[in-house]
Amino acid sequence: MGGSEGFLIGKALILLLLVPGILGWGKEGHYAICKIAEKYLTEDSLAAVKQLLPESAEGDLAVVCPWADEVRFHYHWSSALHYVDTPDFKCNYKYCRDCHDTYGHKDRCVTGAIYNYTMQLASSYEDIKSESKYNLTEALMFLSHFVGDVHQPLHVGFTGDLGGNTIVVRWYRRKTNLHHVWDTMIIDSALKTFYDSDLAIMIQAIQKNITYGWSNDKPSWEHCVRNDTVCPDLYASESVSLACKFAYRNATPGSTLQDDYFLSRLPIVEKRLAQAGVRLAATLNRIFATQAKIAEA
Repeated sequence: MGGSEGFLIGKALILLLLVPGILGWGKEGHYAICKIAEKYLTEDSLAAVKQLLPESAEGDLAVVCPWADEVRFHYHWSSALHYVDTPDFKCNYKYCRDCHDTYGHKDRCVTGAIYNYTMQLASSYEDIKSESKYNLTEALMFLSHFVGDVHQPLHVGFTGDLGGNTIVVRWYRRKTNLHHVWDTMIIDSALKTFYDSDLAIMIQAIQKNITYGWSNDKPSWEHCVRNDTVCPDLYASESVSLACKFAYRNATPGSTLQDDYFLSRLPIVEKRLAQAGVRLAATLNRIFATQAKIAEA
């Protein structure tokens, strides 16, 4: 490794350590998304997922959904795959314009990663025991994580503030940054305020909303135009729109975010968790339904 390359990687690692919210919803958010997804998996998909999961997961997809954040320093190349930055104040997303890393390498962003790992699973999964040039277990874990990430509005935030990471605010009395508020702190505050600090109760409440409050919306969440297997560009477009309407609004540098912000943004966060779970399940169902038919043929 050259000296300049080592310096750049070291600088990137320092930035990640200083900015806690740069890479994910947080363990609770990712766990919730995958636990919701498990409920909507078909029998074929559930069987395929359980075969692909590492033994340590004991058949539970939700257990490994935070994995992509946990390995980000070992797989340093994966850091750029957790988000996509968009032009400041444009409030829109375009794959060809936006999906690249900080060095300009195309397709290296969260939507590109979702396309890539969906392709790996869809093109390689016929017989779990067959040889594949891809690590399908890692493909499943990356895909499950990144579908969650693209639904976090500030993972499709502005380039100038690194998706809210450089916007320093207070969450009640605690100093933090806006990205971290959306990754973790809204969920943490909701757990303490409304769900007796029990993530399982929060997940049950979101699932109840999917069954009743959002039942008419669920089919449109699951659908992809042109019968595509996955459609992350739609999810990214939704996220940047929500970032402009809700995440950035009334959250200027130095501001203190309290009840007004929390109570008006919590429904957005819970709906995005729900949409991510439903869409992850729909994507896996399409992947494994196709391969089940191939295997039968």
